[in-house]
Amino acid sequence: MELKTIKKIGVILRPSTPELKNNYYELEKIFNAHDIEVSIDSISAGMIGIMGMEFDVLCQNSDILVTIGGDGTLISTVRRSFKYDIPVLGVYSGNLGFLADVKFDELEDFVKQLSCGNYRVDERAVLEAEFIQNEKSITRYAFNDIVLTRPSVSNMIHVETLVDSKAFNTYFGDGVIVSTPTGSTAYNLSAGGPVLFPLTNVFALTPICPHSLTQRPVVFPGEFSIEMKTPKEKALLIIDGQDKHELEQGNSILIGLAQTKAKLIHREEFNYFDVLKEKLGWGE
Repeated sequence: MELKTIKKIGVILRPSTPELKNNYYELEKIFNAHDIEVSIDSISAGMIGIMGMEFDVLCQNSDILVTIGGDGTLISTVRRSFKYDIPVLGVYSGNLGFLADVKFDELEDFVKQLSCGNYRVDERAVLEAEFIQNEKSITRYAFNDIVLTRPSVSNMIHVETLVDSKAFNTYFGDGVIVSTPTGSTAYNLSAGGPVLFPLTNVFALTPICPHSLTQRPVVFPGEFSIEMKTPKEKALLIIDGQDKHELEQGNSILIGLAQTKAKLIHREEFNYFDVLKEKLGWGE
């Protein structure tokens, strides 16, 4: 995509981490040195004792968003800002994640490159879910995954699945995970699902502890849609591990890839496979 000149940024800090106050002031100093205006969202601002801007207003008045924290902070920010189609840069404080690309002590050097347009924006697929709750149609977006699972640990769950309106499979077990390529290295991987290259336009369906060993993960092309419902019991719907909804017995959820994609800012030399090797310990 075409890169734009960055004049204003909005900052979001990891929640419940007031010790990031000094990081924020250092970040503000670095960006201001390159004539880039810095604002902070009101929740993050309140956490460190300063004034901030409501999140929606922040998105409307920023060229990019910058998160300080880890992958969880970045994922939450991508979901909340998705309708504004705004790129997000993840700066990590702590251990390397799969998404946040820049270490805090690398930020000054990276901002020099950013101000010169020496960066890249990767577009990543996002899941769109539509379901009925309290007789209202609800749409939610997932950057990592959507999990349909049992509301009680004492029972298994039946999940009937249709692909493009045609009967596909019935899963019996702890539930199913529908994952984006970005989320394929999260819960999906732990459940035995495939690792997907993050820039591909596909999604995966992976059963969780299925009762039958013949139930295996499936990768679908991005133009497909799947419908899932639980005809025999209620179900718990979990979006990116952060947003939870209870579905009544027989209610269905329609899942496919959203028309637009999330945008992540990376260093030009960022290599997904280097991160994958380091996080998973491959080649050791």
